[in-house]
Amino acid sequence: MTDTSHVLARKYRPQIFADLIGQEALVRTITNAIAMNRIANAYMLTGIRGVGKTSSARIIAKGLNCVGEDGNGGMTPNPCGKCRHCVDIANDSHIDVIEIDAASNTGVDNVREIIESAQYNPVSARYKIYIIDEVHMLSKQAFNALLKTLEEPPERIKFIFATTEIRKVPITILSRCQRFDLRRIDEQTLTEHLARIAGKEGVSATREALQIIARAGDGSVRDALSLLDQAMTQLQNTLTADNVRAMLGLADRVSLFDLYDAMMRGDVAGAFELLETQYAHGADPLVVIQDLLELTHWLTRVKVVPALIDDAAVPEAERVRGKAFAEALSMATLTAAWQMLLKGIGELKAADNPFQALEMIVIRLAYMSDLPSPVQLVEEIKKGGASSTPAPKPKHKTPAAESVQAPAAPAAAETPAPSRTFQTLAEIAQAARDKGERMLGYNLDKYVRPVGIVETRIQCAFIEGSPRALSAELVKFLEKETGVQWIVESVPDSPAQTAQEAAAERHLARVAEVRQDPLVAGILNAFGGAKLNKIKDTQPASAAPDDEVS
Repeated sequence: MTDTSHVLARKYRPQIFADLIGQEALVRTITNAIAMNRIANAYMLTGIRGVGKTSSARIIAKGLNCVGEDGNGGMTPNPCGKCRHCVDIANDSHIDVIEIDAASNTGVDNVREIIESAQYNPVSARYKIYIIDEVHMLSKQAFNALLKTLEEPPERIKFIFATTEIRKVPITILSRCQRFDLRRIDEQTLTEHLARIAGKEGVSATREALQIIARAGDGSVRDALSLLDQAMTQLQNTLTADNVRAMLGLADRVSLFDLYDAMMRGDVAGAFELLETQYAHGADPLVVIQDLLELTHWLTRVKVVPALIDDAAVPEAERVRGKAFAEALSMATLTAAWQMLLKGIGELKAADNPFQALEMIVIRLAYMSDLPSPVQLVEEIKKGGASSTPAPKPKHKTPAAESVQAPAAPAAAETPAPSRTFQTLAEIAQAARDKGERMLGYNLDKYVRPVGIVETRIQCAFIEGSPRALSAELVKFLEKETGVQWIVESVPDSPAQTAQEAAAERHLARVAEVRQDPLVAGILNAFGGAKLNKIKDTQPASAAPDDEVS
């Protein structure tokens, strides 16, 4: 049994695949490989810190060497954890499972020692296994020395590599390994994991407090457990959202929305007052900027995909206020705020007084809210001829700090009429090509299934493989073309076809039709193996373009 004095990250380190969270692909593949006796010579495990690379390597080593409690078992995807091999591997004391830190053993001489010892069979285990952590730290000469052994390793030798920098590993090494990308653990999964551990440790913790810790862990189980450990010690096993935020130097979430509201309304004095209150309660200026950046990103996503606001993981107050903000703020304002905040992080890190730097960033954001958007600027110039001093844009009507109600819809006079309209997705794709946006037109034809267009709202389904930024690029193009704001709403599926799917279906039907022509059929029969490569209509230029047949 693990010593209770151990820190949580060690005490709850995964010992079997069932303990490993969020890495289903790795578990499934290794389990099948062991069951089918199709073990690779080398494995490459990559991912951010703290997601289970070294733990997975040890579990694989146990599975390959476990002999069961009775000592007569074979390889298993479910190591017993009690035989001498499992126990020694867990304690990092097994003579045939050698763990090496490549950061401290980077040279070619270190690798040559490994290669020489690999020529000998394991002393007591089924396989001799080398676990090399941070393998990207090896020198070029060391990698070269390892190549031949990886390609033709002795029968009872296995290598398991772990790295956080997969791009630094030579392709010649990667090609000789079976690669697994361990993914970042999502916030909900990590929160549930922390809740289970808090329960085992007898800690009183609210779900919101654990969510804050999970978010701060940034997808790393080890980082999140270290923070939980710190909170348990510092807060005497009673964790609430407020005291966890104070411990981490985070601004209160409600106060963060209030600060964002003040900035977007151009209320500098109100923003300063909120900043001073947060700072007095221990908020770190850098963390405040990062929180504002994260909030801007979330609001932008909600604006592009409104359905995200209905995620059950989002607290009710944040859901209502977030929806109001997303509706009230333009895409131009949100993207400008993102750029200013991103630039502000560098300024704040370089400043002698971070709080003063934070205040200057907030001032810029507040005054940015008074600037006219590009659309308003164009409209003002059109109205005033060549006026170089357009009227300032009215301050954003973000929801009041004490209210969670969405703002009233703007008066009709404030909404410019579209300079052009679109009725179908095909029209938009063609307009994109006409304007030189050929890649956007191509992606719309290939990846988007239309549902419908009502005024300035598009409903459509994005098929698998579509570019991540396609929705945002579509919104940007439409706003540029029409002069008004558009919303693209993604739906799970659509019975309609993409333009390319429809074209392919028409093409196949046309080919089948042409093959029925007696003359064409006769030619194809006369020349065995002949293919119909091209169909060309003898029609005027206005007819459909040529079809290609592969």
